[in-house]
Amino acid sequence: MNIIHGTTILGVRRDGIVAMGSDGQVTVNDTIMKANAKKIQLLRDGEVLAGFAGSVADALTLCSMFEDQINKYPKNISKAVIEFAKQWRKDKYLRRLEALLGVMNKDESFILSGSGEVIRPDDGLVGIGSGGGYAISAARALLLHSSLDAPSIVETAIKLASDVCIYTNDNISVEVIKSEK
Repeated sequence: MNIIHGTTILGVRRDGIVAMGSDGQVTVNDTIMKANAKKIQLLRDGEVLAGFAGSVADALTLCSMFEDQINKYPKNISKAVIEFAKQWRKDKYLRRLEALLGVMNKDESFILSGSGEVIRPDDGLVGIGSGGGYAISAARALLLHSSLDAPSIVETAIKLASDVCIYTNDNISVEVIKSEK
């Protein structure tokens, strides 16, 4: 999988709440072009979160295509993910798009790439972008050693990643899905 530089996306599930957040930095080469970008989208009337890393235009195109698949398979995100990945992988133009998607609903989590990877993380955490590894490590520690809720874990972990990753800032936005319990 290509390493996409320039962002941090983190998704966490805890106590029936799913949260996904991102930093706000847009970096072009070695220049910060924007500090407060929104990189998380609520899809399917707020039932699905999608975060993107990579080229913004490419990622928005892919989010739109993924939303089409969710609308085709509204009760089966796994099927939507597989059909989307097949479409992305088979199309010669789309395969060249430089982006990764992190996708979560109340039950499942996925990381998708144009080279055909569909990864369902064992622990349900989603971390992508240059600061994704830092943020996911912090989130795992916070899940084990704190009682913070999912949105607080996302915010704290991305803040910690921003202290290490030069492509990540601490202008953090978080979106939330609450499950019906």
